[in-house]
Amino acid sequence: MASPAEPADAPAPSRPSQRTALLVIGLIGAIALGFALGFLARLPLEDNGAPVPEAGSVDVGFAQDMSVHHSQAVEMSAIALAGATDPAVRGLAYDILTTQQNQLGQMQGWLAMWDQPALPSGGYMGWMEAEHSDGHDHGSADSGHMGSMSKMPGMASSEDMAALRQATGPAVDVLYLQLMLRHHQGGLPMMEYAAQHASEDAVRSLAQTMVDTQQSESTVMTNMLTAKGAAPLPMN
Repeated sequence: MASPAEPADAPAPSRPSQRTALLVIGLIGAIALGFALGFLARLPLEDNGAPVPEAGSVDVGFAQDMSVHHSQAVEMSAIALAGATDPAVRGLAYDILTTQQNQLGQMQGWLAMWDQPALPSGGYMGWMEAEHSDGHDHGSADSGHMGSMSKMPGMASSEDMAALRQATGPAVDVLYLQLMLRHHQGGLPMMEYAAQHASEDAVRSLAQTMVDTQQSESTVMTNMLTAKGAAPLPMN
């Protein structure tokens, strides 16, 4: 016979509720850590005596565009962390969420220090100069704006995001992996370009870290999709 303090028919704690609570706690922690790292990451830039990056530069354009890119990855990962059924997918989503939130804090810290807007205006990727066969022609002063795009490759559409929110069960796992793999692949050219051409050492270093991390994660996601009998999405 159960004691009054522990009735036999007492419902067990809700696993979704526990997961949601942990997600909120983890996200708050990631945001706080990201902004802390963003502040600390400003220090090397303040002491090197180099000119402050200006609007239209690789450093500013990369920080602005990649902030947008990372923000969507964080949002997708939060959805997957709450709804995915595969523990490996939830673990990957947590890693992506916390890593990219921290990097987002660093980029926003730089933009604040440079007195630049937190987000881009007038299109994306205009800071990436056209490729030339000789590898040395960097174009005219305004050539970087000729290639501005209305959206960045790999970004999920509003319909994609709605589908991810509405998915249930194993469908969450597959759709998250497909969208995030395409997201990583779409952002890779920006990261590689910034790793080579940004003027600030700290920006080049962060961009290269993104390249290395996301290429590794892309391999993991491709293998996960294969194991689940699903295929990657074509680039949009």
